[in-house]
Amino acid sequence: MADTTAIPASVVRNLSDKLYEKRKNAALEIEGIVKQLAAAGDHDKISAVINLLTYEFTYSAQANHRKGGLIGLAAATVGLSTEAAQHLEQIVPPVLNSFADQDSRVRYYACEALYNIAKVVRGDFIIFFNKIFDALCKLSADSDANVQSAAHLLDRLVKDIVTESDQFSIEEFIPLLRERMNVLNPYVRQFLVGWITVLDSVPDIDMLGFLPDFLDGLFNMLSDSSHEIRQQADAALSEFLQEIKNSPSVDYGRMAEILVQRAGALDEFTRLTAVTWINEFVKLGGDQLVPYYADILGAILPCISDKEEKIRAVARETNEELRMIRADPSEGFDVKAILSIAKRQLSSEWEATKIEALHWISALLEKHRLEVLSYLNDIFDTLLKGLSDPVDEVVLLVLEVHACIAKDEQHFRQLVVFLVHNFRVDKNLLEKRGALIIRRLCVLLDAERVYRELSTILEGEADLDFASTMVQALNLILLTSSELSGLRDLLKQSLANVDGKNLFVSLYASWCHSPMAIISLCLLAQTYQHASAVIQSLVEEDINVKFLVQLDKLIRLLETPIFAYLRLQLLDPGRYMWLLKALYGLLMLLPQQSAAFKVLRTRLKTVPSYSLSSEQIKRTSSGNPYSQILHHMPSGSQIMEDGDISRDLGSVPNGINFAARLQQFEQMQRQHRLHAKSESLSQSQFRNNSTSSKEMQKPEEPSRSVSDSNRPSSRSSSRRGPGQLQL
Repeated sequence: MADTTAIPASVVRNLSDKLYEKRKNAALEIEGIVKQLAAAGDHDKISAVINLLTYEFTYSAQANHRKGGLIGLAAATVGLSTEAAQHLEQIVPPVLNSFADQDSRVRYYACEALYNIAKVVRGDFIIFFNKIFDALCKLSADSDANVQSAAHLLDRLVKDIVTESDQFSIEEFIPLLRERMNVLNPYVRQFLVGWITVLDSVPDIDMLGFLPDFLDGLFNMLSDSSHEIRQQADAALSEFLQEIKNSPSVDYGRMAEILVQRAGALDEFTRLTAVTWINEFVKLGGDQLVPYYADILGAILPCISDKEEKIRAVARETNEELRMIRADPSEGFDVKAILSIAKRQLSSEWEATKIEALHWISALLEKHRLEVLSYLNDIFDTLLKGLSDPVDEVVLLVLEVHACIAKDEQHFRQLVVFLVHNFRVDKNLLEKRGALIIRRLCVLLDAERVYRELSTILEGEADLDFASTMVQALNLILLTSSELSGLRDLLKQSLANVDGKNLFVSLYASWCHSPMAIISLCLLAQTYQHASAVIQSLVEEDINVKFLVQLDKLIRLLETPIFAYLRLQLLDPGRYMWLLKALYGLLMLLPQQSAAFKVLRTRLKTVPSYSLSSEQIKRTSSGNPYSQILHHMPSGSQIMEDGDISRDLGSVPNGINFAARLQQFEQMQRQHRLHAKSESLSQSQFRNNSTSSKEMQKPEEPSRSVSDSNRPSSRSSSRRGPGQLQL
């Protein structure tokens, strides 16, 4: 219970009057009373006066009492003057409590009272700074304009006092600031930025050292709807960045974590500012940022594809700066983390980001190959998926990375196996990108090595339909791509060169999946007698639509510069009789009305007759002498190609055993025919099952089909030998 005798009854009565003038006069009287007590040194009575003002007035249920109490406390402080410091513990708390009063006029008087108190005590006021700051932070967003105005006046005074004081503790203040930085109210944000700016301007206060504590909050403000707040936040950030550039010691790590998050902000201005800061950090921080390189890269790579050109430019520059820094895993450089970031960005929808991610993987392979290979399983599948990317440049870069990995034999084999697997499960990849992928790999990894490995894998391929399609694709690439000209030249030497022979035999094993691929390979290798034998070995089931389509392509290829050597050999039909026979064999397989038939027949009609002996010409009918010429080839003649009987038997050292090759081809084709029949039977059973209910409702019609057992054989029971094609 307060001592009511400390103040005259008339003063007490006027202090709670509803009229401001009476309350003001009462306050002046209290000031005089306190001044007299202070002069007499009677601080006990002064405490009694303050208690009376606090408990009977500021904590009263009546608004006028609370107003009078606030005015009275301010007046008492003025009366105390230089001795006010020892009573601040009594005076300030009830004033601060009034800042939360429901009555806006009471809040206004609280601001006014604290303003007057602060003017008197100045630096001694600092011990209450955090509580005052908290109260002002709330009042800055007050719903009453008068209260806001009064709070702003008090705020300016407090700032002046803090900048002059040597008792201010930044360490105690920062937690309070950090707690408030994520408030969304624009008035509070403006209040906070103002304080950050003021404190940063004080030489004795090291705000830069505590920047990580409120940096995120400043970045939050960059996307504020108020243009003024955005400007203030940007100005504060710019000032701090300049201080960072001039400071010899900065905690880059903690701030880097914040910037990485902000680089992905939805707001364009925030992203630009964050990327700009990261760019400066990379230039300034150097080795300090090594542990954060992965996070920084994860923020920069998406920005390389940003819709805003300024952001793209800064991101590209930062990316190059990062790549130039040479760091070692022993120094904290996390190769696995960088690879993980690059892998994640390979799934980006943006071309530029994927390209830079691939450049990073290539750079890591170059600098830290062993570490990258140790984490290869983590990224290999993603790299393979990159081969299906819609952008050619991305696919080519993926291939370069694969080629770099595949320098080791183990990884080379793994690459080709996975590549074939991808072609098998994704037919579109083979159709749309197969040629690009194979051609590029042949350039990067040696064409012969690539084709040999592909052939080895496809030779034992269980999916026969895929194997045939894949071989046809590889064969077309072999015949048409400029990158494989060296491989074609080597195959042309198959009958004279051991390396050429070995390559021919290696490819032959898988080329057996496709009759037309084998024929093409034989024509390329100039093994014309064997080509003729292969053509002769074909049966009715082999001559299907797919075969004729492939044959049509081959006939057109024969007219291209790649097969110029073959066309020139037709100038010497006496020497290249097996070539003629093979071409005539192809002609006989083509429908007469097809364009390919006309093209090939026209070519064969141009074969000159002057190279034949008069005896050969006499034996032929008039017109084109080659309609019957193949019947009159001398049976024992030694022809300068694979028609040499000794070669065919495989008795020549390092020669090709064509008989064994033909057997290999026929065996593979039997597997394909059995597979085709099995597929056809399965489809037929499926159709029968799906229509069985309908058939039960219809009268059964007599069958008119002829059983397979009554069909005449399409092939003679005795096998014709090589070179015995009937025309």
